[in-house]
Amino acid sequence: MGNVGSAGSTGNTKGRRERLRAETTAEIKKVALELMASGGPDAITLRAIARDMGMTANAIYGYFATRDSLVTTLIDNVYTSLADTVDAAWESAPAQDPAARIQAWACAFRNWALANAEGFRLIYGDPVPGYRPPEGGAAPDAAHRVCTGITALAAAAWPHAESRYADSDFAWSDFDAGLLDKVRPAFPDLPPAAVALALRIWSHLHGLVSLEVYGHLRTQTLSPEKLFREELAQLVRSLGLTPQS
Repeated sequence: MGNVGSAGSTGNTKGRRERLRAETTAEIKKVALELMASGGPDAITLRAIARDMGMTANAIYGYFATRDSLVTTLIDNVYTSLADTVDAAWESAPAQDPAARIQAWACAFRNWALANAEGFRLIYGDPVPGYRPPEGGAAPDAAHRVCTGITALAAAAWPHAESRYADSDFAWSDFDAGLLDKVRPAFPDLPPAAVALALRIWSHLHGLVSLEVYGHLRTQTLSPEKLFREELAQLVRSLGLTPQS
């Protein structure tokens, strides 16, 4: 009986230790994004994080060996959060209604960006000075999911929009090979013009959301959501679709 109690105690201690480690790791990431929000990308340093958390610099190295390993984890986490959000919105709309799916994806993207402004700035804003990604420089899998999701918007609209781009002269050689490696396996039947359309859709959505996240619309309009929704409706019409109310 004594041995059983000892084993249970050891298990509980290990569980508490793992829970505390997970909580501290989450706090480190939270503080890193807060530092970025207040001081810009170069404000993310392990020493500054340790200071704000009341830890020693040596203690924080037990969680992240380098500043770059922390930034890599943040980027992966942020992309995963975004990908999960827009994928869920896409799946929630009827598959036979491309306009509803595009609008659901776009609104989810805007809502996520506004709720996670620091994360948005990390992956789509100014780069962290001196940051070196892991060897090979591969983007997180979730970043590929976001890229594929953007292409899915164009793929859903393409049967309706194709005739509008009959005079397009885009060729595969006009695109980055890395982009094509992501989207062509997922959408083997899409022509180059449809991939160009995906980039145009992305520029519409990303541009307006970026202005809002960075606060550039505050002195311009009291209704940024209305502006976004009307821009989105116009985008949907340009694809030969009828926007949902």
